[in-house]
Amino acid sequence: MSQQQNELVTEPVILNMGPHHPSTHGVFRMRVALDGETIVDMEPVLGYLHRGIEKLAEAKTYVQVVTLTDRQDYVAAMTNNMAYVMAVEKLSGIKVPERAEYIRVIMAELMRIASHLMAIGFFLNDLGVFQTVIVYCFREREKVLDLFEMASGQRINFSYMRPGGVIQDLPPQFIPQLKQLLAELPGYFDEYEQLINENEIVLARTKELGVLPADKAINASASGPVLRGSGVAFDLRKADPYSAYPRFQFDIPTGTRGDAYDRYLVRVAEMRQSLRILQQAVEQMPTGPHRTRTPWLIRPPAGDAYAHIESPKGVLGVYLVSDTGISPYRYKVRPPSLINLTTLRDLVVGCKLADCIVIFGSIDVNMGEVDR
Repeated sequence: MSQQQNELVTEPVILNMGPHHPSTHGVFRMRVALDGETIVDMEPVLGYLHRGIEKLAEAKTYVQVVTLTDRQDYVAAMTNNMAYVMAVEKLSGIKVPERAEYIRVIMAELMRIASHLMAIGFFLNDLGVFQTVIVYCFREREKVLDLFEMASGQRINFSYMRPGGVIQDLPPQFIPQLKQLLAELPGYFDEYEQLINENEIVLARTKELGVLPADKAINASASGPVLRGSGVAFDLRKADPYSAYPRFQFDIPTGTRGDAYDRYLVRVAEMRQSLRILQQAVEQMPTGPHRTRTPWLIRPPAGDAYAHIESPKGVLGVYLVSDTGISPYRYKVRPPSLINLTTLRDLVVGCKLADCIVIFGSIDVNMGEVDR
């Protein structure tokens, strides 16, 4: 017999992972083609979390839409609020008081820390570190949510920001409690790094895994830690400064290899930079009104506007079209989770099945803004 006749001809096995799989972060499904344990192809399948937010917005007033934005990325609701109200303000020509801008930055950076804590905790969970790290991350996140509850009355869907500012000023006890948290967090971040950074299992399962070269990340329009993990120092807070960010000093952490480990390191470093911004915001906090007076029913002039921010997961953009009515004529979102997810197939092909979940976890997506 020839060598060719001795070869065993097999067909790829098609395996559906999700939407029930606990490590697919909600309702994501991967249609994976396997040759043994090796992934030869992967098709992401969306469509299990339809809530029609963009269409619902067309039947609500401009203020009522704020409640819908909370539910896009429900792990980072404050930043969703911010991107939307900035678009409304741009469309309507509404000016925001200085104090309100500082409050927004404080809320956005606290939200970035809370979101990254969940990203790191679930990423380690996907690695098989079943409960330890994620419980630690929840511990610190709860302290951030305490501050959000103090300011807005809510712990998950805040609806705190409004066109022209924020719904209400910070209560007297907010800044003292925030200062206490800012003093505690560096020690907790040190604890995470001591536990994770040199852990041999983490290193073996994440280094050189899911490598995303800088050119591919740029071509895919990736953003946030996914892009910066590939060594591209792009952050809208510096590239296109908005709100009060031009007044603060902070750095843009980047990776070197673009692998799953770098994406983790970037998130830890970004939390430390958020602390720098928060400390400066507290020191510089101005007095004055927390909101510009606006009509009960906002009627922007006919036209369109686009506003974008650096959300915890990347560039979050909101496009609004007005026909002079009390509701948006069109409302479209540029969600970072959806864009970053387009890189997943290239990252997992050639890897083992067990690595697929680790790579997916390193991207940190929220299905609420993927399938809207």
